Order: sequence, then structure tokens, then C-alpha cells
Amino acid sequence: MSGAQRWVWALAAIAAVCCLGTILVFDPGYLSPDSLDQLRQAEGKTPLTDWHPPVLSLVWRALIAVTGSITSMLVLQSVLFWGALWVLAWCVWELTASRGGSLAVLGLGLAPFVLTFVGVVWKDVHAAVALLAACAVALTGLRLRDHRPPRPAVRWGLLALGVLFLAYAMLVRKNAFFAALPVFVMLVLSLWRAPGRRTWVVCTAALVAALVVPSVAISLFARPLGTKQEAQIMLDDLVHVLKVDELRTADVPPGLRGRLVASAQECERVGALSDAYWACYERPPDGLRGDSGEITSLWLREMSGHVPDYLQYRLRLFTTLLFETDDPYKAGISRNDMGLEVAHPRLEDMLGTYVKGMVTDVPWLFRGWFWLAVALVLAIRRGKGRFSMPVRALGISSAAYILGYLPIMPATDFRYVYWPAIACTLGLLLLWLGRGPALPPQKDPGATPDRAVTAQQQADAGGK
Repeated sequence: MSGAQRWVWALAAIAAVCCLGTILVFDPGYLSPDSLDQLRQAEGKTPLTDWHPPVLSLVWRALIAVTGSITSMLVLQSVLFWGALWVLAWCVWELTASRGGSLAVLGLGLAPFVLTFVGVVWKDVHAAVALLAACAVALTGLRLRDHRPPRPAVRWGLLALGVLFLAYAMLVRKNAFFAALPVFVMLVLSLWRAPGRRTWVVCTAALVAALVVPSVAISLFARPLGTKQEAQIMLDDLVHVLKVDELRTADVPPGLRGRLVASAQECERVGALSDAYWACYERPPDGLRGDSGEITSLWLREMSGHVPDYLQYRLRLFTTLLFETDDPYKAGISRNDMGLEVAHPRLEDMLGTYVKGMVTDVPWLFRGWFWLAVALVLAIRRGKGRFSMPVRALGISSAAYILGYLPIMPATDFRYVYWPAIACTLGLLLLWLGRGPALPPQKDPGATPDRAVTAQQQADAGGK
């Protein structure tokens, strides 16, 4: 085995240790009320609904059926996360011969703003991990394309795998579409140096099929209960944009009118800027299902006449996400009636000390404005360097994801900028590592006197 191959396996060993450590610290997975709700659905204790993505509950149900343990979801998240980072580190090593650079890619997973949520069972985390895995597939295609053009079967196989990850990201988090589209373009451009129109059509059709087929299958066979969750955003707009007197005269059924007035007054009393459904709204037994039609009609009638107030409210909420980003850390498992607790409280305390200490010392790492600024720089910078295309795609993906929250943001939590934090950090690393000239293609991928010499020469050059 050559020195280059030994380093790849050394990276794999480091990633495996980090993965095991992540599982140990987060065991059995940190669970918020949202996570617990999806766990109950996965275990069949409550009906499957579409308030949270049913695909996550169904995957969890399948894992529990196979393993008998709820920790299986944590294991899956951790393996995919650290596996993706290992593949990215491998690609960086092959393309730059930089041991420090490949270690830095793995080190991304230990950054406090990344490690904080790795073991939390959230749709935001699942979307971020799936997008990161798609990036790993894309860089694998870039490495193979530049060193030894892959066979058609390998190329299409990589496309299928990348599309699978991207589709899952969008199924588990609808607004991940904004982030997934640039990654999809990066994936295609990494596999084909100059894709033609037919290639784009086929690749796009594959992505659409990967989205539509599971969605239809879930709807037909799992039949999740419709909750009209999208009305939650409209409810926020109505109680924060309209005045109480306007709500009192709203052309809606008296019961709903009373709930809207009471919600607006309660939100003002407690200072709730968003998330009115949970913070201020007197929820009827059927949730939003009975009210959603009237809420939607009222929103369509009223917002057209309150455009300035609507824009002011949405901009105020968005600036709060950017400059007063909430909840950078999710501690353990929320109180529940299922008897679930973290397996290792002292390790939980250690993680909390690490993350919250960094929040105090370098708070800008946990602010939306910082990651939006980095994303915009990566997106608009001049296209130079070995990784210029992936860097720009990561920047566009991050900026689009953050900006896409402007009209639909339900709260101001850090998890809404979790993917941009990961993507921008990876983009900055690739920007730094891609400054030098590209390595010459390998004549034989298994051979490696030449490869080892090239790597050593690059390492020596980098040290001068």
C-alpha cells in the first residue's frame, strides 16, 4: 500500500473515531418536542401527519423495525455526516495533496457551530447532512473527471446517488429547494465537463422523478393526515400585521375572529414576534385544519391592502434572524412522557460547555448575518482556483437558503442557518485549498510511486 493510500485510510480511521464519539455524546439522539412528535409517529403511537415531513418518520420507523432501537436514527445521521466529510477530505487530498487541508475538512465537523446539532433529530439537520452528502458525490465526480474520466456507468451511478440525497433534502425540508438547486448544478458540472442540452434534460428529469415518486408513494400508501401547516405562516402575518380593531371586524366566522383577536393581544403581551400558533393562538382540537381555509382567504384579502406593513413585519423578523439568532444549542432531550433521557449526562454537559462557551466568546459564528455575508462573498467572487465552481455553488446555495426564509420564516432559530454555516465553512476551506495549480492526472490510480512523489513535491512546495 502506498503512502497516499495509507493517508486515505488514516482519514477514514479519524472519521470513524469522530463518528463513534458523536454517537456516544448524543446517545440516543437529542430530541426536541418536534423530534418527540416524529418519534411517536415512527413508533405508531400517534397517527402519521404532514405537519413535519412524513418521510423522516417513515425512515425512522423502518430503522426501528430493523434494529429495535430509536438510536438507529442518530447512528444513521452520524455515519452519513462523517462519511460525507471523509469522502470530501479524500477528494481534497487527491486533488491538492494537502494533508493539512484534508484534515481541515474533517475538522469542520468539530467546529462548535456544526457539532452543536449533528446528533439532534431535526429535519433541518437531515436536510443539511443530505446536502453535504450530495456535495461529497459532486467532488468525487470532479476528482474522477479530472484524473481519470469515469466510465458512463460510474458517472450515471454517481448522478443517481447525488440526486437521491438532494431529493431527500427537499422531501425532508421543503424550502431546501433553494439550497439544493445550486448543488444540483454543481453535481452535473462535476460529472460532465461540458454537459449538453440532452444531458441537462435527463439529469433534471431524474431529480424530478426522485422527488415525485416518493411523494406520491407516501401520499398513496402512508396516507399522512393533512394538517394545513402552511397556514401557520399566514397566521403570523395576520396577527402581527393587522391591528386588533381590524381583526375584530374581519369577515371570518366568529370563533376564528375571536381566536385571532386573542392571539394578537397575547402576542403583544408576551412580546412574541413570531410563531403565534404555538406562542399565542388558542388552538382548537383540529389544529389549523378547520381554520386554514378562512385564514388563507383572509390573508389574501388583507395583505394586498397592507403591503408596507407586511414588508416591514417580514423584514423585522428577518433582521432578527440575522442579528439576534436564537437557540444555537439544543440541550439533550425535552421533557416527555416516554421515559427518554440522554444516556451520558456528563458528556452532554461537556458539549454544552463547549458550544455555549464559544457562543459567548465568538458570537458572530452563530449569527445569520455572518453566514449570509460569507455566502454572498463566495457567490460573487471571481471564478479562480481549482475549486472555483464548487465554491461558488456553495455560496449561492447558502445565500439562497437564507434569503428564501424572508417570506416564510416561522421563528429565528440558528438551525435555519445550519446548512449555510456548514456550506460556507466548506466553501472557505476549498477556496483556500484551491489556490495552487491543479495536479497532473494520474496514469494509474493504484500506483503510486508517481502519486506519492507528486504529493511530496506539493507538500514541500506548500511549506516554502
